[in-house]
Amino acid sequence: MQVNSRPSAGPEVDLEKRITGFTQSFGERGGYRIPTSDERRTLTQGVALLLDGDQEGAHRRLAEVDFTVQSFTDSASGRHFAEVADAAGGSGPASRGWGRVYVDLDAKPSWSVQVPHPIADQETERLGARVLRGSPGGVMVVAGAHRTAGEGDSADVAHRTDSVFHQVIEELMKRRLPGVQLHGFANESFPEFDAVVSTGAGDRAMAEARTLSTALSGEGLEVCRAFVRKCKLSGTSNEQGQVAAEEKLRFLHIELARAIRTDNDRVDDVAKAITVLTKRWSRS
Repeated sequence: MQVNSRPSAGPEVDLEKRITGFTQSFGERGGYRIPTSDERRTLTQGVALLLDGDQEGAHRRLAEVDFTVQSFTDSASGRHFAEVADAAGGSGPASRGWGRVYVDLDAKPSWSVQVPHPIADQETERLGARVLRGSPGGVMVVAGAHRTAGEGDSADVAHRTDSVFHQVIEELMKRRLPGVQLHGFANESFPEFDAVVSTGAGDRAMAEARTLSTALSGEGLEVCRAFVRKCKLSGTSNEQGQVAAEEKLRFLHIELARAIRTDNDRVDDVAKAITVLTKRWSRS
């Protein structure tokens, strides 16, 4: 149930700069701690209240773990967003590294874009911001640390279930929201392709995978379609994709070559292609 009928406009800021400003200080070592189950639960409950339109309730719940909810107007799109962010510290070595969530306040939540490896998968956070702007009803979940920042693989949230990132996405899945997760690969890892589109461990999003692949090809990208042939980097071990497969939910895993991700015009092209899909999701 939507509790707030009209979002607070808040200050005018650039959504993309807000997100990249957050991620730019991520280091390869330090800046991540595994949250306890209680911390994950409280954070997810706060995000759930926000998704239901209860910003005041979300603020109270999130304050229990030193997180805040702030609303603002994106200067590029004019859309209103809420930002769930850590108030306990910045994004440097002393931070907890639990990430952020951005919610479109102008429309009912209807899809998500997920960025599990900001900085490590260079410019995926920038692409995520442009995708979020592209269609109404978006929710963006971005990890709060470099994938190597924690002990062992603890900060590699695409392959862990004990993270805020994973638990928030599970909440989105409970609401049956489809999602696209953004990744990157080195050019030499798969030189014959610019992108890999996969449905991960499941097959519920076959139609969406075809739509996205066609849109990317229309922007001039060479696409390996993992849902019709064997491709490297198809994301079948991705934990969020595993949950989506179990629950028969629509989930897409997209890998992009570094040459695409570091070219501003190509990032725009990819965002435009993904928006073909998210516009359909926003109307469903």
